[in-house]
Amino acid sequence: MEKDNKKKYPKRETEVSKRETNVSTKVKANRSRSKVNGGVFVYTGAISAGELAKTINVPAGDIIKFLFLQGKMVTINTVLDDELIGLVCLEFGYDFQKKTIVAAENFENVEINDDPSKLKPRPPVVTIMGHVDHGKTTLIDAIRNSRLVDDEFGGISQQIGAYQKEINGQKITFIDTPGHEAFTQMRARGAGVTDIVVLVVAADDGVMPQTIEAIDHAKAADVPIIVAINKIDKFGSNPEKVKNALLAHDVVCEEYGGEVIAVEISAKKKINIDGLLENILLVAEMRELKANPDRYAMGTVLEAKLDRRVGAKATLLVQNGTLKEGDFLVVGTAFGKVRRMVNEYRKVLQVAPPSTPVSIIGLSEVPSAGDPFMAFAEESEAKSIASKRKLAKETSERSKTATASLKDLYNLAKEGEVQTVNIIVKADSTGSAEAVKASIEKLATDKIKINVIRASSGAITESDVLLAGASNAIIYGFNVRPNAVTRARAEEDGVEIRLHRIIYSLIEEIQAAMKGMLAPTLVEKVLGQAEIRKLFKASKIGTIAGCMVIEGVIKAHSDARIIRDGIVVYEGKLASLQREKDAVKEVRSGFECGMTIENFNDIKENDIIECYQMVEQKNG
Repeated sequence: MEKDNKKKYPKRETEVSKRETNVSTKVKANRSRSKVNGGVFVYTGAISAGELAKTINVPAGDIIKFLFLQGKMVTINTVLDDELIGLVCLEFGYDFQKKTIVAAENFENVEINDDPSKLKPRPPVVTIMGHVDHGKTTLIDAIRNSRLVDDEFGGISQQIGAYQKEINGQKITFIDTPGHEAFTQMRARGAGVTDIVVLVVAADDGVMPQTIEAIDHAKAADVPIIVAINKIDKFGSNPEKVKNALLAHDVVCEEYGGEVIAVEISAKKKINIDGLLENILLVAEMRELKANPDRYAMGTVLEAKLDRRVGAKATLLVQNGTLKEGDFLVVGTAFGKVRRMVNEYRKVLQVAPPSTPVSIIGLSEVPSAGDPFMAFAEESEAKSIASKRKLAKETSERSKTATASLKDLYNLAKEGEVQTVNIIVKADSTGSAEAVKASIEKLATDKIKINVIRASSGAITESDVLLAGASNAIIYGFNVRPNAVTRARAEEDGVEIRLHRIIYSLIEEIQAAMKGMLAPTLVEKVLGQAEIRKLFKASKIGTIAGCMVIEGVIKAHSDARIIRDGIVVYEGKLASLQREKDAVKEVRSGFECGMTIENFNDIKENDIIECYQMVEQKNG
């Protein structure tokens, strides 16, 4: 056994030692350094007149005299600003350059300068963007021969997916971004990590609002655009009209003398998909995309969530270096070790080179979409950096203050007072939370300021209620629910929880309150909750849920929803309610019962069935 260990572990150490580190905790950000390099005075921070004189080998008196003639009174101990340092250097025959030393905990700001001899070609990262329902996910389906679009809520992508495809021996990494107007932030994040944007425009609909947003994101990220004119198989399609409309947004296709490639396709019928892929490889080749695989990995979080079975799970895009199983990571403010790493097909990977999207587990907490990540050689170093980043974030969050509730918002709007309203956003994924936050913040006016003090994924918890109580905030849940204990705590503390499944209704509710125009609305009243303890199969009925009512009362034929890990997976009605073998009208807390859900059999043990009714509530 000892022999096996001796053979196994040194090999791992040898592999690790080949990779360069990205940052070091030994470098102090506040330590100023200066030197002369080839006639260039290089400095990192504040420097006195005396230190400058010593470094450039000029008498301090000469520098003081020169600055006096420029109208600047300085002594040998005076700290010079960047402008004065530049004046002195130019006067005495030196060029100058200021470099910033970045502390290890701010690793996202570190500028990596790789030895050109170590750079190797990497796959292009392609983001597919465009207006809602113009066929972005269908295009990914066509490329991967999958059926992703069937899994999307309402046929609209609401989470980022990343996939790789090998074409003619060359890999391409694709990112599918949401097309809904409210998910601008997620789309912007996709553009931030991409090399090429494929702009999907439906040949029948033409240029739409999110098409323009996608163009703006691509231009801001300074990445080339390839226009994929989709749905050319549909009646009424007009590719030339699309190309003409793009001219107004400074997207000039090759046919009109520009540099933008336009490819006419049908994702649904798989027409000219190969032509699109060939053009992607052509643009990638012209860009000469390279990275250094022989360093520790760094990159960006595309999506993250909490999985009940394995804990925090994150989709990462490796942008430089190589990520390996067992690596120590800092992801946002989370620390972790890569315990398992899989690709989009759930195939376990040992190594992820540049431009590879992977899903990993092993993190201490759920990071946020868009967070940077970096791998480190030592566990202690990674833990230290994660701890410093977490402390900095908590300090920043504690500085946020303000007051209000939705009814207060309505009253303030009528009275015309200038106030700030605090809001906490909880959603089914970090990307959704980020998008809802961005949409809410856009509603701020001169009279009413909106402050989103927390936006994160997962069920609404007692921790959220405590924060809301301390800051007098409204909690908005998007596709998530509080459990009975959390709801009771919210009622006890007077914390308002507003729940929505459609983002439009959430935004419209806040807009109405801000205009002082809240009409009587139907609000939800939760009747009770039951936990599924056992499942029974009946050929004529379907799946019967054997339940224990854990709160309130369950009423026959009432509206109901299935909640799994705090997230709503289905909404409908109770089809039947029984005690023993008898149909009953209601079952109260502490009693067992059997239930079936109308048109839904995909229930599981430990799911919560929540019954509710809608009642009218006056506002103001």
